[in-house]
Amino acid sequence: MNQAKSTLQYNKYGTGFPVILLHGFGEDNSIWNNQIVFLSTHCQLIVPNLQGTGSSPLMKDKSTLSIEAMADDIKQLLDDENINQCIVLGHSMGGYITLAFAEKYPQSLKGFGLIHSTAYADNEEKKKNRLKSIDIIEEYGGYSFLKNTIPNLFSVKFKFNNEESVEELIQKSKSFSNTSLQAYCHAMMTRPDRTNVISNSQVPILLIAGTEDIAAPLKDLKEQSILSRFIDFHILERVGHMGMWEAPQEINQLVLTFIKPYL
Repeated sequence: MNQAKSTLQYNKYGTGFPVILLHGFGEDNSIWNNQIVFLSTHCQLIVPNLQGTGSSPLMKDKSTLSIEAMADDIKQLLDDENINQCIVLGHSMGGYITLAFAEKYPQSLKGFGLIHSTAYADNEEKKKNRLKSIDIIEEYGGYSFLKNTIPNLFSVKFKFNNEESVEELIQKSKSFSNTSLQAYCHAMMTRPDRTNVISNSQVPILLIAGTEDIAAPLKDLKEQSILSRFIDFHILERVGHMGMWEAPQEINQLVLTFIKPYL
């Protein structure tokens, strides 16, 4: 376990070319455990807990935390580790941070990836839902909110066959403070559209979508997949928003193929 000057707590595994894995909303860095076991034999993995998650303190309040600030945290971590270039892969909210990082620090990237994530900003309906989420968390607590939302992130088949795995993720959500979850909702709600980051990218981009993903709809990701000739786009059949758990072997192979030129 390491601590960056940015105050992020993070774990390092393996040796070689550095790959950074960023978790999403309502998750901690253990969401990548299936990938860590496999990929750490091929590269160096750095897997942080974003501020407000695990032992990484929330440095902003719930109305001032931004996606850009979390991208700055990752740059500080890289500076602490003397890493000049790497690949960053982000799941869901982690993908939003990845895009912000790619926009601000393109010289630090050999490539980046969005796993069940989107470059689109929230539309008006989604912004209203974020505000509603903030209110629900305030009234009923973060655990109650996540207990009701987490099952919807998985495909129907996975939920039915893997009740214990879904419950494990729900139980882990007890560790989040209401303030952290509300801060994430606000940061996601206020982020800009970053399709231009994809269009202007000069490095490879991995884009992974699930056919049953309601959080990062396949339709949106298909639209974004044609924005750049550098995109490596993959669709996971009968998978929801949590491919790292629902289809770990497929995710592992896709990531390995993507990072292989740099190993």
